[in-house]
Amino acid sequence: MSKRRTFLFHAGAGTLSVLWLLPIALVLLTSIRSFEDVAANGLGSFPRSFTLAPFGEAWNAGGESRAMLNSLVVTLPTVFFALGLSAAAAFALSRFDIPFRRTILLLMLGGNLLPPQILLVPVSKLAELLGIYDTLTALVIVQVGFGLGFYTFVLQGFMRTIPGEIQQAAVIDGAGPVRIFLSVILPLTRPALAALGALAFTWTFNDLLWAITVLRTETVMPVTPALLGLQGQYVSTWNVIAAGSVIAAIPTVGVFLRFQKHFISGLAIGAVK
Repeated sequence: MSKRRTFLFHAGAGTLSVLWLLPIALVLLTSIRSFEDVAANGLGSFPRSFTLAPFGEAWNAGGESRAMLNSLVVTLPTVFFALGLSAAAAFALSRFDIPFRRTILLLMLGGNLLPPQILLVPVSKLAELLGIYDTLTALVIVQVGFGLGFYTFVLQGFMRTIPGEIQQAAVIDGAGPVRIFLSVILPLTRPALAALGALAFTWTFNDLLWAITVLRTETVMPVTPALLGLQGQYVSTWNVIAAGSVIAAIPTVGVFLRFQKHFISGLAIGAVK
């Protein structure tokens, strides 16, 4: 019976893996085919050509190069500031006896439970009032603000598992709160920070909703909204659209592969503890 269950499990998992990989394989194969091949034989046919020209067209004429730079300009500061502020807040909430700290944490986390659709108009109007509408700065501020609650929740759970004796020893040695935070707590929180860094990078880089809410000009659009524009520009040129999708996926896939060990272990520890 156990062998049968094992066989059924592996068969089911293998089938689901194949079904999940089929669309990815289709996009990859389409991106290296010529337009004539796709038009004559269809998307689902076996490739009869090989060319990297769609990548060049998507990168240059399609505006992917500019959009990729915009995404990095937004994503890197967002990850830095969001994790830095969240780590400081988590340190205070987990290591010091702050009044109503549980209430503060629940309020921060509760902000992430609000449907983002009801906040689109207020966020857009606030950006206009502050004079930062249609700028990458506005998008960075929005991304940092809406990520703080979740990142703080995970990090404070992780920091609470650090033995208090380590902090007490640092206090005896004359270290103040800032020194303890930077030299003791942050190094020990590295697995959780790496996990959240990969997650924050993926969320921010792939964001579409907030980008089209606070941005309007095509030249400042990140890669995901630019990919929608690419679909409108090359509505029937499927190989260029597929190439643009592959280009847009490369940074997040690379970050996840680099930090996948920390992503799985660190995030799980922080959430459970």
